[in-house]
Amino acid sequence: MNIIKEAQGGESAALSAGDLELIGGLARRPLKPEEVYTFSVRLCDNEIDRDFERFTTGTLEELAPMFVGKCGIFDHRWSAQGQAARIYKTKVVREPQRLTRAGDEYCWLKGFAYMMRTDSTKDLIAEIEGGIKKEVSVGCAVRHSICSVCGADRIAAGCGHQKGQEYGGQLCYAALEGAEDAYEFSFVAVPAQPRAGVVKSACREERDLERLEQEAALGRRYLENLRGEVVRLALLADRELDGQTIKSLADKLLPGELEELRKSYARRAEERLPVKTQLAYGEQNKLPQERDSAFMI
Repeated sequence: MNIIKEAQGGESAALSAGDLELIGGLARRPLKPEEVYTFSVRLCDNEIDRDFERFTTGTLEELAPMFVGKCGIFDHRWSAQGQAARIYKTKVVREPQRLTRAGDEYCWLKGFAYMMRTDSTKDLIAEIEGGIKKEVSVGCAVRHSICSVCGADRIAAGCGHQKGQEYGGQLCYAALEGAEDAYEFSFVAVPAQPRAGVVKSACREERDLERLEQEAALGRRYLENLRGEVVRLALLADRELDGQTIKSLADKLLPGELEELRKSYARRAEERLPVKTQLAYGEQNKLPQERDSAFMI
């Protein structure tokens, strides 16, 4: 399975003697410090992204050595004319104080890339330094895409669960496992992984992501409460219905469909069990027992 995942990158990196040696191993001749420009990129992470997919920590560790020596291009156009940079080292950065939406330790793959300082690259270097060119996307291949709900391999067999939907309060996403190859990284316009990005501007992006995650959590709670209300009203409207069957049905419906079903069952429940007030004016002729029968248990 070929994967293209957007991230962000483009922070200048200090050049050490060790870095120059690593770069020299990719070049045809030893290079001088003044000949090269280096920068770091946040290639990908293990958070659930906008495609409702995530690289596992193990997959990031497998991808790390595969990206060494891979080139940087533009918009995944596999043309030699677009080759602009090359990754000379990588590392997996772990942040144990932060958890992903999947509940494990957050980590991300950092790549260090170099470019030759020439007349043709000076504009690109200026754009990287100025923050214009920063979003990047990785191209790679994995063997498995595991459903978070049922554990099925979506590549080999597939399953009926839809990514981004919730089933019994559990978000469906695909865990990308078994790295096979890394192809390249590209400068692109729109990233799919919001938390990945330029290290020096990551704080603002993290605040934006936290706000979006809070809003998503509120939406999930509303949806779960709506499903529970549909099940409750359905059982009130028709005692012969099976609660588990109704719950299974509600888990598969969209919010608009659930709202319509809630209204329908609410009307039927009210017809079956009309609400009576204790102060029933105009019923003085009824016996006390008849007036209070609606409130007797």
